[in-house]
Amino acid sequence: MNIIKQNDLIQSVADALQYISYYHPKDYIQSLHQAYLLEQSNAAKDAMAQILVNSRMCAEGKRPICQDTGIVTVFVEVGMDLRWHADMTLEQMINEGVRKAYLNPDNVLRASILSDPAGRRINTRDNTPAVIHTKMVAGDKLDITVAAKGGGSENKSKFTMLNPSDDIVEWVIKTVPTMGAGWCPPGILGIGIGGTAEKAMLLAKRSLMDPINIQELIAKGATNKVEELRLELFEKVNALGIGAQGLGGLTTVLDIKILDYPTHAASKPVAMIPNCAATRHLHFTLDGSGIAELPAPNIEDWPQISWDAGSCSRRVNLDTITADEIQSWKTGETLLLSGKLLTGRDAAHKRIHELLNSGQSLPEGVDFNNRFIYYVGPVDPVRDEAVGPAGPTTSTRMDKFTDFMLEKTGLLGMVGKAERGDKAIESIKKHKAVYLIAVGGAAYLVSKAIRASRVVAFEELGMEAIHEFEVEDMPVTVAVSSDGQSVHKSGPSEWRIKIQQSAA
Repeated sequence: MNIIKQNDLIQSVADALQYISYYHPKDYIQSLHQAYLLEQSNAAKDAMAQILVNSRMCAEGKRPICQDTGIVTVFVEVGMDLRWHADMTLEQMINEGVRKAYLNPDNVLRASILSDPAGRRINTRDNTPAVIHTKMVAGDKLDITVAAKGGGSENKSKFTMLNPSDDIVEWVIKTVPTMGAGWCPPGILGIGIGGTAEKAMLLAKRSLMDPINIQELIAKGATNKVEELRLELFEKVNALGIGAQGLGGLTTVLDIKILDYPTHAASKPVAMIPNCAATRHLHFTLDGSGIAELPAPNIEDWPQISWDAGSCSRRVNLDTITADEIQSWKTGETLLLSGKLLTGRDAAHKRIHELLNSGQSLPEGVDFNNRFIYYVGPVDPVRDEAVGPAGPTTSTRMDKFTDFMLEKTGLLGMVGKAERGDKAIESIKKHKAVYLIAVGGAAYLVSKAIRASRVVAFEELGMEAIHEFEVEDMPVTVAVSSDGQSVHKSGPSEWRIKIQQSAA
């Protein structure tokens, strides 16, 4: 029988989490590259190029693909016949591996996990605890799949309890557009069907751990109902025209994964969970012979794609920008930002709102008048970095504060990712402000435009503190112009029609 040693499991989990922080799965890179080659939307193609370039940079530099290094999910299959040489429980060993990975000084990973989620929401500082699913199986080995799931995609998870006669495809096609672009397409949709409510959600999450193989399925054809559903949904979801980053285009999903389970005669539970452009998961097996071997992939597996903002981009000096100047910016236009940029996300916005509402002033160094705010929670820097990977977070979470910020602080505009809600767009139009997007899933690439960084307020909030960045040629796209036009409305609408016309 195999004996699993405590340190072997701890170190293997730590190594795996470091590995997936900077190495995309090979199947994802190959699938995204093929989608990039076929893409006809310039905006979507540019976004895919940034994601691919970022991925290669991270593989070479061993730094996180995304600033959101995720909540750790672990699927464990424990052989009934294996034995342990350990004084910690299985969950304690896994969490020690998580702690070791996220505090690794050579590649610091962002701690995003908050305890007391309904109350004080205090950062645990080491990204523990993980979400662990354990299953007993035959044999004497330990099979583990680790994943790091970003909040932007996890927040778009959906569940419904359909009637037995209801159509699953109809529900999915109706629901996907409501998810917006905060899950950073192109990615994968995992769908769980059957069981109970919690079982369907677990099936959906587990399905995302399987390799991308939709093209092989297209080539061989479906042999059962689940495969038929995968093919039908793959075609119909992409026909929605949502595209990369929600900008409109041919590819919204690279695969549809489905797992099912027997269910009650009166029930039809269906869950849907997206995996984003920062798809991160890895499987390994321990058999008692030592730490899991995780060979580095061949860097030649990454396509050689060059990216630059192009000669047509407008250069913007953030230190001298005026309200009049932003009125000429058009949706879809690429800008290169240089100068000083303040950051702030959920917790910082809440603090600002509380301070100003109570008649207090903002902390010294926090002045948004005629300035831009960047919705970001960066990774801590290592070595000579000004800041670690610093891609945008989902902007809709700040919609509730948008009118307040524009009215009370003199803010000119915002930088984030994905669409804004109707009320936020109305506020942007009313205040003649503007909303810009950076590419979600290109955090390391974005960070190279940040020349200096310092914390100016709320340091105790960790990654949610307010920073001041000094940026040079930071690439962004105008997503909502000062007259209220939104590229996330016009882009998918335009490409949905084009796809329908080409299929006719």
